[in-house]
Amino acid sequence: MSDESTISLPELEADNLAEAALLLDHARENRDAGKLALALDNNLQVWTAIRTIAARPDATLTETARGNLLRLSDFVATSTLSTGVKIPNETLNTLINVNLQISEGLLEGAKRSAGL
Repeated sequence: MSDESTISLPELEADNLAEAALLLDHARENRDAGKLALALDNNLQVWTAIRTIAARPDATLTETARGNLLRLSDFVATSTLSTGVKIPNETLNTLINVNLQISEGLLEGAKRSAGL
């Protein structure tokens, strides 16, 4: 039996999205501008990576999924860069929910691909 475990790219991105959602949630609860700035930056980095992957011509995504991910990444970037730490709670809630929903979708897709 091997101790090695392999994580797929969708599983890794799902984990990154869930972690970013948690960081955003904790920063929102404390309304700590420094932590919120770090959480927003982290979330933006995660979505920049997702955008980069989705935009690749060899990405194994349907055109619908690709388009949705690209639009979501634009929304995250616009929401983050236009308001910074003054981001409204409503928008923070949206970012957190989007991250959690996409994370769940990626995990479900990874399970289907693995035949589970």
